[in-house]
Amino acid sequence: MDPVIIVGAGPVGLALSLALARHAVPTVLLDDRPAGDAEEDGRPAGPRPARTVVLRPHTAAFVDRLGAADARERGAPYTAWRVLRGGRTQVRVEFGEAAEPPPLHLSQYALTTTLAALAENSKHVEVFRGSRLTELVREPYGVNAGTRAGTWWRGSWLVGCDGARSTVRKLLEVQYAGRTAVERHAVAAVRADLPWPGEGVLYRGTPRSGPGAECLARPLGDDRWRLDWLLPPGAGVVTPEALVARLEATLRVWTGTRHPSYELLDTGVHTVHHRLARRWRRGRVLLAGDAAHLVGSLGTQQLDEGLADAENLAWKLGRAWHLAGRDDSGDDLVDTYVTERRGAVSARLRAADQVGTLLRRAGGLRAAVRGRSAAELLTDGHLGRGRIGGPPVYDTAPAGLAGAVEVGTPAGARVADVQVIAPDGWTGRLSERLGGDPLLVLVAPGTRVWDRTRWLQAGLMPKLVRLVGELPARARLLVAEAYPGAAPHTVLYIRPDGHLMAAVAGVREESLRLCANRMLGRADDAED
Repeated sequence: MDPVIIVGAGPVGLALSLALARHAVPTVLLDDRPAGDAEEDGRPAGPRPARTVVLRPHTAAFVDRLGAADARERGAPYTAWRVLRGGRTQVRVEFGEAAEPPPLHLSQYALTTTLAALAENSKHVEVFRGSRLTELVREPYGVNAGTRAGTWWRGSWLVGCDGARSTVRKLLEVQYAGRTAVERHAVAAVRADLPWPGEGVLYRGTPRSGPGAECLARPLGDDRWRLDWLLPPGAGVVTPEALVARLEATLRVWTGTRHPSYELLDTGVHTVHHRLARRWRRGRVLLAGDAAHLVGSLGTQQLDEGLADAENLAWKLGRAWHLAGRDDSGDDLVDTYVTERRGAVSARLRAADQVGTLLRRAGGLRAAVRGRSAAELLTDGHLGRGRIGGPPVYDTAPAGLAGAVEVGTPAGARVADVQVIAPDGWTGRLSERLGGDPLLVLVAPGTRVWDRTRWLQAGLMPKLVRLVGELPARARLLVAEAYPGAAPHTVLYIRPDGHLMAAVAGVREESLRLCANRMLGRADDAED
């Protein structure tokens, strides 16, 4: 069976190749940059403090499952989030063990180099640097990719993860519609002693501050920070002198010091575009990440969306690859990647456009939008909540599911990261077991205090153990002491990417079979 060809070795392409490797799918990773060049824009390799990314908790967990814990250790999780209006705190959110998990702020270089090292050492991934794609020949059951060097590659599928200027998208003649320069930010990385150690802080000036009074401070650890100033429309060129003046004025306000002490590490200008490819699939060729979409205003994170593409696509493409040549080719399942992820990004863009028009009116200091303050809405974007920034809800539940019950997570939403126990005695977080086979989680209070050999033979467990081995898609069984909103003996069917397919009361064999078929992209009435 031919490998999957991935074009582009940025974070999304690397993450997709490593996620496919977990499904034992071989990949060929083609990158047009020379060996040793790990920057996205062609600059020489090396960390640039102003090029950073924020990973929401579920995305950071996905990166961890790929084996990239080293990147997390080089980042800085927020200890809290704060929105200030002048000197007054409007919103403050605490993070930690007893609260919600924090976003993780880290260098994009650290993330990319960590993923690249894992790919280089994976037996399922072959990385070819200096391989610029120039031709694509699509066939019914495969793809031929030609490079500038004259090398041709044969793949079962090809995924374009090659950025906003995607060669794959251009060769497919897919339109990339949208808006340019939705937001522009002046950026500086500094070492300074700020009043909020470890916190992410959005500072918004008073109405007298005028346009451009909004500044975001994100910690990078070791007293290092990335600062982003929202620029007013038509601000023109940001000169180094103007940026330093802006930085010093901001630090004077924040520290109350006439001559604040700081070390300037890096500067830049970040421009946010909103774009969405008209099509994400033509035959055996797919788009993901920046090649498929650009979104990033109001605190939303483009790379976060690209990694969500990789997580959604990997298990679907993995199954399609292993089913090649059978009647059930997995082709419909791959189509659900396009339906789900394009729909999610499209909804995110619509929400940002609608809310952003109101929030940014009058210098971005509008008091409220539909009963919610601007501070709350911006918090949603930065922390990954609500319509602006929250994880998508997919249409996953089969129709007319017998025994379906409601729990704290709506069907199609991302599950809560509860503590779980496996039949072999392993214990840990639910997020640690995602990414492979689908999961069946039985809610069984008292499991932790019972002897394992006892509860394995008690109640619903024997029936559930038997059923797991008989479902159309192989699944893994876990047990949870509790799950938000779930009664004892509730069974959760969870997709490999952590989205809840459905919750049912007890062991409903027919209902769980319908869930397995729906997860495979089959119609609800499909035969096993």
